[in-house]
Amino acid sequence: MKVLKGVLPLNRAGALRDAMAGIMLAAMNIPQVLGYARIAGMPAVAGLYTVLWPTIAFALFGASRHLVVAADSATATILASSLPAMASPGSAEYVTLACTVALLTAAMLLLARIFKLGFLADFLSRTVLVGFLAGVGVQVCIAMLGDMLGLDIHASRTQWQLIAIVSELSRIHQLTLLISAVVVVVILGCRVSWPRLPVPFLVVVGAILASDLFDLAGRGVSVIGPVAGGLPTLRWPIAGWQAVLDLLPIAAACFAMIVAQSAAASRAFAERFHERVDTDTDILGLAAANAAAAVTGAFVVNGSPTQTATAALAGARSQFAQLVFAGIVIVVLLFLTRWFAYLPHCVLASVVFTIAVGLIDVRTLRGMLRESPGEFALASATAAAVVLIGVEPGILLAVALSLLRHVRHSYRPHTMLLRPGPDGRWRPEPVELGAETSPGVIVYRFGADLFYANDHFFVGQVRKLIRNAPHPVRRFVIDAAAITAVDYSAARSVSDLCRTLISGGVDIVFARVSPYLRADMERHGITEVLGERRIFATLHEALEVDGDGDGSHVLANHAV
Repeated sequence: MKVLKGVLPLNRAGALRDAMAGIMLAAMNIPQVLGYARIAGMPAVAGLYTVLWPTIAFALFGASRHLVVAADSATATILASSLPAMASPGSAEYVTLACTVALLTAAMLLLARIFKLGFLADFLSRTVLVGFLAGVGVQVCIAMLGDMLGLDIHASRTQWQLIAIVSELSRIHQLTLLISAVVVVVILGCRVSWPRLPVPFLVVVGAILASDLFDLAGRGVSVIGPVAGGLPTLRWPIAGWQAVLDLLPIAAACFAMIVAQSAAASRAFAERFHERVDTDTDILGLAAANAAAAVTGAFVVNGSPTQTATAALAGARSQFAQLVFAGIVIVVLLFLTRWFAYLPHCVLASVVFTIAVGLIDVRTLRGMLRESPGEFALASATAAAVVLIGVEPGILLAVALSLLRHVRHSYRPHTMLLRPGPDGRWRPEPVELGAETSPGVIVYRFGADLFYANDHFFVGQVRKLIRNAPHPVRRFVIDAAAITAVDYSAARSVSDLCRTLISGGVDIVFARVSPYLRADMERHGITEVLGERRIFATLHEALEVDGDGDGSHVLANHAV
């Protein structure tokens, strides 16, 4: 097994470039991981732990040169939506449960690597992922409003949080609201004007200094309080068997999100820089990273698209930048954590709020609405499910909707009637009753594989075309270019159809039959029913043969 695939090869110029990018990455992402710890209900220092040993573990065992593996809003939200029912957020028991989830997730990722299940990432489409992240964005925005307004909100569901906030509006802390508003405006404004400027880092540093100088805690502004310093100690998370069983669905939700989101991010940036993607090796790196998180008091880590984009923007071209980032975190843990005690909760919540706003990809959603209203509806349904019923059901619904949408296309595929055009080329037209290719001849194209769910649609449409044709049909040609497979159920229906048509005087033939389809037809007995003279590799050959003297050979002169 080759290690450091995401780092090597590396020359001196590349190392210097990535080192500078790592410094920039630390400046921009340290506030984010503190915020993600806040979302997950973990101690603030746990956010720093996610970018120490987990980052090093991925750089050692992963393959992507760009993927930043650390705390992430999506997986943090999964923890926040489930674990508070089992333990009080921030407590030692809660930390143990979060570490156990990371360990279970690592085990699932390891199994996925052993059995080469990287293809599972394909079951969450880009459409659904956009909707999921939008839902997470809305959920996190609402979750942060309590801290941003100075309200003590303990509701677990998003809708209950919103109701609690509305009912407590008269108790808003004015100074906290003012600070939150200034932070949000500054970060969002600078994101447009100076995107490479580490504004969140500057805001956090400024807030810490202002909090200490003006005693914001004494003025009623809630602050983080003492933060444990030093490097994390190694410890095995010990949870009871019942707790492990209860945590399995949470780990499965994290696993699904990690595989889909990390694969999407690594593929996107590999394509941008013309590099090869090795999803299975990345899954191994993610397994190692989550195992490292589990034994160092951290929580689930993920390949973050937003942080990966930040690294690319800073100039990172290998995992050496992430290793430099981890080195800076060591310095922070050893010497600077005492300053985090002055950091107002509202500032951290505002930083997270701006991150969550960025998860709502309005441009892509607008493009979906314009280009494909059906996909926009799918993304919106996924987002609504995440907000209203939770992250884990949202992920399951997202996968189900993706599969159902695919099945729907296969269940009712595009079908066409082919007619010769005046330019000598075939012209596809919508299937309409009473249409034909030429007197006595119909050339019909079916746009999907034949399987148990669509065989009745296929048979029914063929029968209707023949029954409603303006002239008695003597030759029915099936353009099978899009059909690569026939399952057992469909083969029975197709065989029965062929027998009926042939006995009724209709010469049914299959054209553009691929080797894969030919093998299925032979295995299921369709070839025996048709005979070799009714199966052709090209449409031209199928039309050239005039078995019943119907004149179909005239159509063979048209280009296919």
